[in-house]
Amino acid sequence: MTPYHQQLSEFRLAYSKAGSIVSTVLVLMGLGLDYTLYASSFSTLAPARFLVAGLTLLILWVLHSPSGLKWVRPLTLLWLALPQIMIAWMIWVTNGVDSIYFVGLHLALYATGIILPIAFFESLTFGLFTYALYAVACYFHPAGLKDVSQFAGISLFILFSATISSFCTYFNERGRFNMFALQRQVSEKNESLKQINDTLAEVKGQLLQREKMAAIGTLSAGLLHELNNPVNYSLMAINMGLTSPATEADTMLKESLIDAREGMQRIQNIVSDLKTFAYQKPGQDGLRMFLLENAVRSGLRLAGHELKGVEVNIDLPQDSHVMGDEPAIIGVLINLFSNAAHAMQSAKRETPKIDIRVTPRDKRLFVSVRDNGMGIAPDNMARVFEPFFTTRDVGAGLGLGLSVSYGIVQRHGGTLGVESEQGSWTEFTFDLPRPA
Repeated sequence: MTPYHQQLSEFRLAYSKAGSIVSTVLVLMGLGLDYTLYASSFSTLAPARFLVAGLTLLILWVLHSPSGLKWVRPLTLLWLALPQIMIAWMIWVTNGVDSIYFVGLHLALYATGIILPIAFFESLTFGLFTYALYAVACYFHPAGLKDVSQFAGISLFILFSATISSFCTYFNERGRFNMFALQRQVSEKNESLKQINDTLAEVKGQLLQREKMAAIGTLSAGLLHELNNPVNYSLMAINMGLTSPATEADTMLKESLIDAREGMQRIQNIVSDLKTFAYQKPGQDGLRMFLLENAVRSGLRLAGHELKGVEVNIDLPQDSHVMGDEPAIIGVLINLFSNAAHAMQSAKRETPKIDIRVTPRDKRLFVSVRDNGMGIAPDNMARVFEPFFTTRDVGAGLGLGLSVSYGIVQRHGGTLGVESEQGSWTEFTFDLPRPA
């Protein structure tokens, strides 16, 4: 069933329910007309009205049932026909051609054409059916067609009413079609606008992330330049101190100088990693070969503050060369490490642990980052990669990390996926191309 016909059926069902109630009320109100105009036949006419009212209510009950929508068209025509059959029978019972009840046939025709949502040919058939009932009632009346001219005049009025009703139905049907078409267009436009808004939100998130990375890149480049000389001077001084005979004689001094040298070297590594991660020049680092092992270790160093006390297990193949944007991949790894640290902190594990596994498969390397944190709720699994979706507290994150990471991995021809068991673990996986 097309959307238009589905909507039309629902529209017909609603109007058919309301119309059947009105029909029942009008049929019963006619008891007063019977008593006023045909008091002698009231005992004969009244049971017919109650019978038609009861049958109409029975049809109304079926319309409210689960099968009502499926059978709405024939059921509507059926309860429309019942009063017409009743009125034709009353014409036959009373005065035939002279009976005033023919007015009821007209009222039903006009109401059908103006109000009820039936099709043009259904309305035309209903009009011809109504006229046939009137003609049969008059023909078989005991007095017969005693006044042919009056019968012809009323017949023409009924046919006029049937024609007007049919054309009203035709224009109403066209109006409904145009209305439903307009509703469908508005719905499609709304859906299109929603998709555009979602895309804009994703683009906005990526732009914010890029601006942030650009700012970090500028900062790290300046830090590297400013810190490089004093760090080198300090390292030179420490190395000279280590070669001094006095240092060899003093064990505590020697250990202190060695610790100071390691601290300075760590400063060099951190600033260098920060530059590699964030500082990108236009046209470079788009698709270059690099060691994924170095990217993993850089990501661990840059996320080291959040990973304090976390057991990190790394399983790497002998050859971890891949093709891609190294700074962007480091960013993906930092985001995965940071999320894992947050999940384990929330779970309050006694032994927080991250397993990093890199597996070669065909012409790609598959990277897995698994933590033993609190896992992801099933209701949130489908929204993990949505921009601005986050389960962290307000101010703790924008919810952009995974959506941006998804776009980075996708740009490398891979897929960032997630599996999780709530309360136990979460595992993110992505793949990168290997050199040809």
